[in-house]
Amino acid sequence: MRITVSRLSPLALALTALQSGPAQAADDVALDAVVVTAPAMESPLTVSTDPKAARQPVPAHDGADLLKNIPGFSVIRKGGTDGDPVFRGMAASRLGILLDGEMILGGCGMRMDPPTAYVFPEAYDTVVVQKGPQSVLYGPGNSAGVVRFERKQPRFETPGARFDGSLLVGSNDRNDQVLTAAAGTPGFYADAAATRSDANDYTDGNGNEVHSAYTRWSTNLALGWTPDRDTRIELSLAKSDGEAAYADRSMDGVKFDRENVGLKFEKRMITPLLAKLEAQVYHNYVDHVMDNYSLRDATGMKMVSNPDRETTGGRIAATLNLAATSMLDIGIDFQKNEHSVRSASSMMADPDYTSLARNSDMRFRNWGVFGELTHELDDANRLIGGLRVDRSTAEDQRSGKTTSGLEETDTLRAGFLRWERMLGGGKTLYAGIGHSERSADYWERNKNPAASSMMMSGSASTFSLDPEKTTQLDIGAIHHAGPVKASLSLYYAKHRDYILIEQLPLVSSYASDARNIDATTYGLEGDVAYQFAPRWTGTATLAWVHGENDTDGTPLAQLPPLEGRLGLEYDTGTWSAGALWRLVSGQHRVDVGAGNVVGQDIGPTAGFGVFSINAGYRVRKDTVISAGIDNLFDKTYAEHISRSGAMVSGYDQTIRVNEPGRTIWLKARMAI
Repeated sequence: MRITVSRLSPLALALTALQSGPAQAADDVALDAVVVTAPAMESPLTVSTDPKAARQPVPAHDGADLLKNIPGFSVIRKGGTDGDPVFRGMAASRLGILLDGEMILGGCGMRMDPPTAYVFPEAYDTVVVQKGPQSVLYGPGNSAGVVRFERKQPRFETPGARFDGSLLVGSNDRNDQVLTAAAGTPGFYADAAATRSDANDYTDGNGNEVHSAYTRWSTNLALGWTPDRDTRIELSLAKSDGEAAYADRSMDGVKFDRENVGLKFEKRMITPLLAKLEAQVYHNYVDHVMDNYSLRDATGMKMVSNPDRETTGGRIAATLNLAATSMLDIGIDFQKNEHSVRSASSMMADPDYTSLARNSDMRFRNWGVFGELTHELDDANRLIGGLRVDRSTAEDQRSGKTTSGLEETDTLRAGFLRWERMLGGGKTLYAGIGHSERSADYWERNKNPAASSMMMSGSASTFSLDPEKTTQLDIGAIHHAGPVKASLSLYYAKHRDYILIEQLPLVSSYASDARNIDATTYGLEGDVAYQFAPRWTGTATLAWVHGENDTDGTPLAQLPPLEGRLGLEYDTGTWSAGALWRLVSGQHRVDVGAGNVVGQDIGPTAGFGVFSINAGYRVRKDTVISAGIDNLFDKTYAEHISRSGAMVSGYDQTIRVNEPGRTIWLKARMAI
């Protein structure tokens, strides 16, 4: 991974970018042969990575599996794909997921399709992680942070074309195909991407098959008009689908249909004051189907459920050059979404659900206004601060509930202030305080503490919950100079009205409750890379989070244990090789039956270590072949926050969904 340290101030860099126009992939780009093992933090609280690069362990072709390579991230395993990302112990809507600035939400009430299930990372050019409540530009409630999957605007000074393609094969009949291509002139461009990923059931370290097969595909197309270098109008379209077997539940996902249309306008350098004006509108529709007979043997009544969600949103923002040392981003955004569901069952034939009417159960709306100021105090110091106010409304459209017809409106406030100091020699210090407020999401509002069975729901409802409020201190340091590149970030957060999910096993295995508590979390992430010889680099990362349920006097549930990674890389410029040793401690601080909307604590877990190796060959600067063996010693293990293993006919049930055993893979990538 290359890291470039500029002598320009961050504000000067931003102003230069505005003047030069959007970034683009250079025609003569040289691909890295080294497999990325842990993207480092290169600027305060920000991590960026190339989603097209090979990495170890090889991810499933979805957003969550890609994120798990970044220190601080974990994934709640359900099967071979569509896991739920967790950052610093915070899951679901505490972590914002944006696709080119668009919000996408899943439909399944049991989080079978989190937002990252609809993300095909290699269709994007970069992934940016903003840690903590340290920005107000990307919507409300992102207390853990924001993940942005972004495409770069292709630019053509003369008519031309470029493409980037990759093929991957591996154990368990894994095979991926990815092609992204762009063509255009100075006035027009077309940017397209197509991906497909397929795998059969994997085996754990004991050789037992895990119900985990999947097939995923996506297509994206963007058409742009650029009448001059500073103006862009872009129409984007996307379509994707897939199916996935799950080892943690009684149903599988047999349809993940997403349809998207978006429109963007961007104008730069309008006046000396107005540096940029941008507007965006989008529409996302997710149609999801789950059943217990298409991807597994039905052992009783056949059941199918078909939730969907329609999301519409937009944004208008402006960047103002207030002075040579001050830049202000201001704007408004909105988002509304409606969720509905229909279901059917049958003892013999496959249930006919398509002829049934959909029943709308919840509707959400949000309007927000924001402002974020960057001010250079001098050549070495700067302040960044922001304020945001949102008006969020939720409506319970279900029938037969104690909250049926109820409409709740919350005013959400957010803000932050961060100081950054560049010490010279590639060193940066920073400290920031941030506050974020989040309304309860669909999965928290639909809990049913009075349920007596899966087919009969009681009248009680958790729809009415207080907004969750997080205040967090972030401090850290970055050193990027000479043979050493390192960073350390520490955080301390107080969560008021934290929304805790609890299973109620004495009532029903399907019953759960949501309630507000007060909580405290603190922890750290660190990374270091030391080039101790011209061709040799050693790397290490560390991530740790500690949490307390202050209301109940118990550990905060569903927190991952201490994790470290040690790596060794060798690179001649043509050949590369590397090894990765992932070490995870045991986790004994648990609150059995409590957690988040994705999963609850099952019990304590022991630690484990997993060793993996990789190699690469740069055929030429635009062609790279990479290979690896993940879990070289075929270790049997499960992540602490993994979901419970379900009884699936023909498979051995496990306490948790075990991770893959030894996995061999080979990837080729070409970009021209």
